[in-house]
Amino acid sequence: MKRIVCTVTNDLNFDQRMSRICTSLANAGYDVLLIGRRKRSSPRVEEKSFSQKRIFCFFEKGKLFYAEYSIRLFFYLLFTRMDLICAIDLDTILPCLFISKLRHKRRAYDAHELFCEMEEIVSRPAIYKMWKAIERFAVPQFKHGYTIGECYAEEFKRMYNVSYQIVRNATVLTPFVASHPTERYILYQGAVNQGRSFETLIPAMKKVNATLIICGEGNFYREAQELVNQYQLTDKIIFKGYIPPVKLSAFTRDAYIGITLFTNEGKSNYLSMANRFFDYMHACVPQLCVAYPEYSKVNQQFEIAVLIQETTEEAIANALNELLDNKEHHQLLTKNNLFAREVYCWQKQEITLLNFYSSLLG
Repeated sequence: MKRIVCTVTNDLNFDQRMSRICTSLANAGYDVLLIGRRKRSSPRVEEKSFSQKRIFCFFEKGKLFYAEYSIRLFFYLLFTRMDLICAIDLDTILPCLFISKLRHKRRAYDAHELFCEMEEIVSRPAIYKMWKAIERFAVPQFKHGYTIGECYAEEFKRMYNVSYQIVRNATVLTPFVASHPTERYILYQGAVNQGRSFETLIPAMKKVNATLIICGEGNFYREAQELVNQYQLTDKIIFKGYIPPVKLSAFTRDAYIGITLFTNEGKSNYLSMANRFFDYMHACVPQLCVAYPEYSKVNQQFEIAVLIQETTEEAIANALNELLDNKEHHQLLTKNNLFAREVYCWQKQEITLLNFYSSLLG
């Protein structure tokens, strides 16, 4: 079997996109290895239909982590059997590039983000300059790749004249099972990172008569908890931390409203197409979403969300209260999700993915 090696810098247990991609490739007959990181606090890796390897690093964040991980990854890849190596985002691209050249292997790029345009990068000039230099050097050498939406693909074409295919983060389509929760709650699921509008979402909850559940962790997790304490909202906002995907689906299914918000800092947020957007869609959960291009396109086709133009405290509170109070509108959005999920599902994205790898490997 042809062997595909994919590389990420996160804990493999919580990466649903990579789990879908690697499972599809394994089911199509490829020998797949997904490489990630192991933290001191990492739980045991869950068994999958593909191989997994986690690399331990002494440093867990910052430039020292990326330097150490890149070196360890390079030497691990040096002696790993492969026919093609796929770098997932910019933070693993250099080891993959050097190994593919040294060992004369095919290479591909899977761009989940406009990495240099993420808020935590673009807001720090020195860090931005470093990553942008890496991007300018490496990305043009990856002629074959795919990304999560049309807007990202257009940016890569404009910046580096590479034509990347589109494989959306859509959820696997399964039979819909209606939920009858005893409590109406609002759900945020995903990385609790800078740029996700927690600075305004949290104080907005003062004016909203519902509970907000936050499932996930990230680089803004501690700051989000501090904001909850600052606004005395510990009785209305509950942090669940990382939830395994199997358990997370139950939280999503029972939610009354989902949250998909980003600040407009950096093109990565503005042009994004978040995993959670599709997860809420497939659970038929109406969502509050920011009116950025990719989300607006889908909502024009299937009205499944309330879109807001700005993520201010007032705009968020008003939109959430409208969804909570207007039962007919909520039911309309719920019904529309039933049609949208048939169109935006992993079974259709998988076709593009398999054709992409077939064209490279046969």
